[in-house]
Amino acid sequence: MGVYFQEDPLYFLLSPPTVWSSDPVRLLKSERILVEAAAALLNSVRTLSFTLCYTFAFVSGFFSRSLRAVFPALSRKLQIRNIPPHLQWEVLDSLLAQYGTVENCEQVNTDTETAVVNVTYGNKDQARQAIEKLNGFQLENYSLKVAYIPDEMAAQQPPQQHPQGRRGFGQRGPPRQGSPGATTRQKPQSDVPLRMLVPTQFVGAIIGKEGATIRNITKQTQSKIDIHRKENAGAAEKPITIHSTPEGCSTACKIIMEIMQKEAQDTKFTEEIPLKILAHNNFVGRLIGKEGRNLKKIEQDTDTKITISPLQDLTLYNPERTITVKGSIETCAKAEEEIMKKIRESYENDIAAMNLQAHLIPGLNLNALGLFPPSSSGIPPPAVSVASAAAAASYPPFGVRKQQPESETVHLFIPALAVGAIIGKQGQHIKQLSRFAGASIKIAPAEGPDAKLRMVIITGPPEAQFKAQGRIYGKLKEENFFGPKEEVKLEAHIKVPSYAAGRVIGKGGKTVNELQNLTSAEVVVPRDQTPDENDQVVVKITGHFYACQLAQRKIQEILAQVRRQQQQQKTLQSGQPQPRRK
Repeated sequence: MGVYFQEDPLYFLLSPPTVWSSDPVRLLKSERILVEAAAALLNSVRTLSFTLCYTFAFVSGFFSRSLRAVFPALSRKLQIRNIPPHLQWEVLDSLLAQYGTVENCEQVNTDTETAVVNVTYGNKDQARQAIEKLNGFQLENYSLKVAYIPDEMAAQQPPQQHPQGRRGFGQRGPPRQGSPGATTRQKPQSDVPLRMLVPTQFVGAIIGKEGATIRNITKQTQSKIDIHRKENAGAAEKPITIHSTPEGCSTACKIIMEIMQKEAQDTKFTEEIPLKILAHNNFVGRLIGKEGRNLKKIEQDTDTKITISPLQDLTLYNPERTITVKGSIETCAKAEEEIMKKIRESYENDIAAMNLQAHLIPGLNLNALGLFPPSSSGIPPPAVSVASAAAAASYPPFGVRKQQPESETVHLFIPALAVGAIIGKQGQHIKQLSRFAGASIKIAPAEGPDAKLRMVIITGPPEAQFKAQGRIYGKLKEENFFGPKEEVKLEAHIKVPSYAAGRVIGKGGKTVNELQNLTSAEVVVPRDQTPDENDQVVVKITGHFYACQLAQRKIQEILAQVRRQQQQQKTLQSGQPQPRRK
């Protein structure tokens, strides 16, 4: 044991200096052994460190790849699922834009009832914020499901080179200008599809063997054509919906008419095959025009005979009228162009009016109002663009409390004969309408036994006014209190302070003229009227629903501006400091 310790270098190291310093030979030998051991230990440490480094690199790479596959947090691309099937494209567009720049958005074809889109944001932080806010977000009673899409391929190519999908859901219209999808089309697709009715016996010929004919039409006209074969089983006619540019729709329509004519000749079908176009009832009044002038002009210009189905054929679930055009294929094709041109103009005017309407009624959500029955026409009701905050009505910005709008009173004049329909049996309809709109609705007594009009007094905030008046307009049309060629136009009165009447009129009538041009409503401020006990005068507004609503909102905006200016003047006169704007 003693020899072991004497030869062991650790013996000298662990012993007091007096032990190992007294024997120089052993000291040198021990130093050599110690140096060799240290070198061996150093090599072991180096080997271990290299092993650990390679192991760490491998494990790090493995987990990095795994995490990118499971949580690709560095991606700019998201997939959003469970989108409401009838949601307007603009509503989603606005929602997505809250979290950053949307470079591309394309719909994914799925078999699900709800819609799916792939979205590419400008950077990864925007995508991260969007997924945090939108995953589980409630949109029209649908819970959105959002997940990352790995961005490895996207990083290698600009967003414009991504495969283009269909923008919007169903018939949501074209990509907005400046978006990647917009650069791939020479002309934008129309928001309003062409809807045709064709005899059921010709559907097979239009489709062709294994769908060859319809595919050829689609390719030739760059359109999307839906033949609704399963609708109304056993019906003599089937609807066809064509989505394309106005030119593409017209070309496809003409080709389909030619196919039907050839099939009729081959099958010895002797009856005349007119062109039948389906149009939403909201647009038919403007197509017909005052005293039928627009329709007569189209007939004269195209050498055709045009008739429109009666209002009695409308139902809650089918708000479309059938426009029947008789003539040669060439003349019918020309008539189709003119008819659809008018319908598209009406649609665009309503869109513009409602976009502005939404800005003027904070919190207005048209989709939730129930004013427009669902339709298979593919034409969405006059809708608010998403930029308009109409969508934001249902879901205000996170953490923001909405300010309660002020109540307003509007006097709406309806045909005296329609009072019973508005009130309903034992007052049930007017009670339901009041609850639905969140407004007070009362029918004023008749001014006399021969009065042709009755006044409906509606009191409530702007959205309640919109709901109540919209339902009243709709009820009058539904109950046929206006003729088949008439558009529902009502007169509404709102009271304004006499000192503000001049602001509504404007210098030389400039403001009121601008109001009429903007809204298509007739706006009159009688100059000879005496203010009432509250020092108020009446402004008369006459027009169809959208025009009347827009005029009301613009006038209320003018009044609000007058009130703000008065308040500022009072504050200055009292010497109190004005509140600072945030």
